[in-house]
Amino acid sequence: MSNTPLIPIGNVTACTNADTLAPEWGYIAALVAVVFYGSNFVPVKKFETGDGMFFQWVMSSAIISTGIVIQLIRQSTFYPLAMVGGVAWATGNITVVPIIKTIGMGLGLCIWGMSNLLSGWATGRFGFFGITPEVPEKVTLNYIGVSLAVFSAFIFSLIKNELQPVGEENDSLEDEHKLLQDHMPNYGSSSTETLYTTTNTQDILVFNRRRGSSVNRTDISGGEEQDSFFDRMSYTQKRIFGILLSLVSGVLYGQMFTGATRVQDNVKDASQNGLDYVFACFCGIYLSSTVYYCIYSIFMKNRPRVYPKVILPGIISGVMWAIATTSWFLANKVLSNAVAFPIVTTIPAVIASVWGVFVFKEIKGARNIGILLVGFCFSGGGAILAGLSKGSGSSLPKCS
Repeated sequence: MSNTPLIPIGNVTACTNADTLAPEWGYIAALVAVVFYGSNFVPVKKFETGDGMFFQWVMSSAIISTGIVIQLIRQSTFYPLAMVGGVAWATGNITVVPIIKTIGMGLGLCIWGMSNLLSGWATGRFGFFGITPEVPEKVTLNYIGVSLAVFSAFIFSLIKNELQPVGEENDSLEDEHKLLQDHMPNYGSSSTETLYTTTNTQDILVFNRRRGSSVNRTDISGGEEQDSFFDRMSYTQKRIFGILLSLVSGVLYGQMFTGATRVQDNVKDASQNGLDYVFACFCGIYLSSTVYYCIYSIFMKNRPRVYPKVILPGIISGVMWAIATTSWFLANKVLSNAVAFPIVTTIPAVIASVWGVFVFKEIKGARNIGILLVGFCFSGGGAILAGLSKGSGSSLPKCS
């Protein structure tokens, strides 16, 4: 038996079994992450989500609940710095609706998807924000893999789902609003907004207004819709604002693990097991989401838009997201950020697209299917090359 002392961290030692995991376990964790990221919005596909603020808060409640279970099992030391990643994610996530309103799903998805990938990859690869650089064993393969993954985001953005064009959507909403005012003056919004999965990273929320849907005042509070700040912008202003917001959103998404990684790299005797930082990160998500929801409620004069039917689906979605993120924490440490990020930020697009083609029938036509297959080739090729760049050695220090 080794005489090397083990440093206790809560009830977890700094040298754990996770520290000796072979790269294969990192790939398995990455696989779990991409499957759940690509599927976690399926439970809420057919439910109203409104402006997304209530849904995000419900989802964050499920996320922290999952984090509490993990903490009870791990009993890890709590490092407040690891919360920064959760705050960054939640902050990036609330920008999705403004992005969709200003530049649309396709362009926004492409920009924040690429900036997410590059932000997280570059932080790990070059050691930004005080973390230790993680240089893959095969650097050239890693660079090629990242380039292919970034280009796949652009390919996927060319796919046209079965949605109304923006102009037609706005016209139809105005017509429906007038119709409701004439025939149902006691009702609020004139259409429902449905969240559906689309082709990119784990936290993409896209809203599809459907014509002819029934409206229930108990589901939507907050009164009649008025022209928003974004509706009053000129086309050029919308483009500039939306593009800048997409870049910022993606950068924030990519920093979800930076706080935890900095602790692992710089705090003496800190656990090297990524699972020991999940709870702190999830606390950051829940606390910041709650603060944002309170601010939103004040802005809405204590009449936030609440959608009760999305509560249970939102909880399921949040648990799935939490499982995916927990797996990603583990994959990052076993494979390194530079290897795991290109895999986990691109392959969920494949999973989401499969749902869109075979279950929800959102992606149709030879052109779209062809683009989808090309995107699969680029994202799959990028993920494979990024994985191969890891080499065969373990990235974690073994217990002696």
